This record gives sequence, C-alpha cells and structure tokens, in this order.
Amino acid sequence: MSASNLRELLIEELKDIYDAEQRITKALPKMAKAADSQELKTAFQEHLRQTEQQIKRLEQVFDELDEPAKRKECKAMVGLLEEGEELMDEEDNPSDVLDAGLITAAQKVEHYEMAAYGSLRTWADLLGESKVVNLLQTTLDEEGETDKKLTEIAQSLNIEAMQDEDMERGEGEEVPVRATKRNHRSS
Repeated sequence: MSASNLRELLIEELKDIYDAEQRITKALPKMAKAADSQELKTAFQEHLRQTEQQIKRLEQVFDELDEPAKRKECKAMVGLLEEGEELMDEEDNPSDVLDAGLITAAQKVEHYEMAAYGSLRTWADLLGESKVVNLLQTTLDEEGETDKKLTEIAQSLNIEAMQDEDMERGEGEEVPVRATKRNHRSS
C-alpha cells in the first residue's frame, strides 16, 4: 500500500473494505445454505441484504470523496472466508457443531469489519468529511448489531451442541445454563 497522507490511506482502506464486502456477499449464501438452524439461516440471509446496502453506501462514500469505487484485494477477508469454507467442507461435523463454527467464522468477519469501519470513520472525521462519517457510522452500527445478534444465537446453539456432546458421552443430563465471570486482578 502506498499512502503518503491520511486521505490516501482512507482511500486505500476504503478499496480494501469494498472488496471485503463484495466477497462477503458471495460467502453469506453458502453459509446460509450450510447452517442447520433456521434462526441462523435467516440471520445470514438478512445480513446479505444488509451487506448489499453497505456496498451501495460505500459507493456513496467514494462519490463524496470524488474517487472511483475500486476494489483492492482484502487479504484478511480472503483468509477469514477461507476458514469458513474449510469448516463447511468438513463432512463429519454434526449440524449443531457446524452452526457454532459458522457463528464464530461470521463473528470474526464482523469484528474485522468493525475495526475497519471504526478507523475509516475516525479518519474521515479528522479530514472534515462529515457526510462520509455519517455513512460509515451507519455501517459500523449495523455491523455491531449483527455481531450482537450472532452472539444471541450462539448462546442457545452452543448449549445445544454441548448437550449433544454430553449425550454422546453417555452423561444424559442437560447442561445447566450458567453465566461465567472471569476474575480480573489488578496489577
């Protein structure tokens, strides 16, 4: 990447996330098809529609900055999506375990996007691009909501996966739902 100032860095990173979003639109239908849980399928389908809107929003950002909407390969997204593909290619995964893995793969993508959009929004703000800031903040908010929704789905599906695992081991009892807290020590 060649950027000699913050505006050039903003443009380069916009090209990167623009590519990432395009790739996500190809991955989400596959993830929805692979998911067993109807709730998870629906979440992936809804996020596909949302991602298509986010791509249009990015095109508005490029317009606001008087730049052509171009893609630059997002190597991070390529890697994250490959991890998800590998998971879906495993034929021995029980459906609830696959669903748990798909949620993790999707949340890795969401966290990458949130980091990217947060930085882009901050840079646009520093550059005085208020319309761009608003467009990027809208997408950042959507990504955060998607992450929260995936966490909610995971809470129930992960318990089901654990119960199935206990049944396989012959324990036959339901796993109690417990909230765990980590103890943090101050240095």
